[in-house]
Amino acid sequence: MDQVFKALSDGTRREMIERLTRGPASVGELAQPLSMSLPAVMQHLQVLEASGLVRSEKAGRVRTCHLEPDGLRLAEEWLGGQRTGWEHRLDRLGGFLDSDEGNRS
Repeated sequence: MDQVFKALSDGTRREMIERLTRGPASVGELAQPLSMSLPAVMQHLQVLEASGLVRSEKAGRVRTCHLEPDGLRLAEEWLGGQRTGWEHRLDRLGGFLDSDEGNRS
């Protein structure tokens, strides 16, 4: 999971993930809106692949990238668990503060 969050910590990689949510794309298509060299784009893709968020396949001279939803699901489940825990804590705090105000009146 550390690799997933490391991969998502970079804005360029998040932009690539966002593009891939609309369907597979070639490396050239992913690189087009970015202001960086193709080797730099490839380095970002390597990080995404190593984290399990993206897979790519080469057909002839074209490398096509695909989103791997299971990698994102892992992060989503962890974040969901964290959110549930914090919501519970905040609900308890709200209840405590409400009861404390009632005790002061």
